[in-house]
Amino acid sequence: MVIFPVLPARFFSYARLCSPGVAVAALFFSLSYLPGQVLNGIDNLVLSSFKPLEGLRVGLITNHSGRDKNGESTIDLLHASNKLKLVKLFSPEHGIRGTADGKVGDSIDRKTGLKIHSLYGEIRKPKPILLQGIDALVFDIQDIGCRFYTYISTMGNCMEAARSAKLKFFVLDRINPIGGTLVEGPILSGKRSFTGYHEIPVRHGMTVGELARLFVLERFSGLDLTVVPVRNWKRDQMLTGTGLPWVNPSPNIRNLNAAILYPGVGLLEFTNLSVGRGTATPFELVGAPYIDSTRFSLALNRFNLPDLEFIPATFTPNSSLFKGSICGGVRIVLRNQNANTVDLGIVIGLTLRKLYPDKWQPTNLDKLLVHPPTAKAILHEKSLGEIKSLWLSDLAAFTKRRSRALIY
Repeated sequence: MVIFPVLPARFFSYARLCSPGVAVAALFFSLSYLPGQVLNGIDNLVLSSFKPLEGLRVGLITNHSGRDKNGESTIDLLHASNKLKLVKLFSPEHGIRGTADGKVGDSIDRKTGLKIHSLYGEIRKPKPILLQGIDALVFDIQDIGCRFYTYISTMGNCMEAARSAKLKFFVLDRINPIGGTLVEGPILSGKRSFTGYHEIPVRHGMTVGELARLFVLERFSGLDLTVVPVRNWKRDQMLTGTGLPWVNPSPNIRNLNAAILYPGVGLLEFTNLSVGRGTATPFELVGAPYIDSTRFSLALNRFNLPDLEFIPATFTPNSSLFKGSICGGVRIVLRNQNANTVDLGIVIGLTLRKLYPDKWQPTNLDKLLVHPPTAKAILHEKSLGEIKSLWLSDLAAFTKRRSRALIY
């Protein structure tokens, strides 16, 4: 890594980070802030008076999670700046306000009057015509650190479009709210899709800026990428303790515990198992009408998963799978936020297979796992240790790949 410092203004310094085969820029600022205060990329951009985007016509990929430490939206901040011209908006799954489910149509931002082009409707990658009149695409969306959370797929699609159109691409980096040290689960081993964009594990332990660097290294060589970094964040920090506010990144991720549990519980939601959608605590409950809650909780607790406990629960979803039906199941209690939650998903699958082989329908078990050996091992009721051994060597190889893209 080679660093070339430039001092374009008294308020900040500019550094170019070069990795083997790719040059990726990152910005580091020396500014007034509270000692130790964690700042996301948008905060650093504002404090630099938008210097990295100066003179550019910008297309912004964002949603409600794109906001600064004071709660002001990235849309409004960029639109108000006289250093750049915000000309187009692009929105991911759940729309610009983060409240929609299913396909999202184009719309107009009432405050700025700019058209919002949906990337979760008829298209999922900007067409060349939509990029005309733009010099740079800027991405500012809060990810939650899970491979099948689709915001990173939207980022990758937009990076691909930017490279084809020879546009600059900026990522306003954000912390990984479930931490940057735990890397868990199988590496994607199958056809890429919108819920499996790249060969990374279920829980990747990276920020979106770091993922963008990895994508450039492994897929988009030649893309002019700039990462405006997070400041004062430590890799082992989750959202707790950073001083940053929680914003629901999508309608059913309503607190940090749900985000931590999502990489495990979410693995099973294309089977006939409720993951709590339609209740007040999605991804903290699992169940189905065919499950006996006491029997299910006892079986899960026998695995003695560190920092996780299963309490018998009965619930009736008011929407989504099993709407209006009484479900037996468990409430998942997270005793420690550093729990391995991919193990959780595997254990739930093993328990369903053992207790309800004729009622649990695992046809789509591999849809989000995207690792056929793991899906097969669950159906054959292999031990947790045997299943994890299937991906350990690939996970070790990923750790080396990942190290080239890390910023923090």
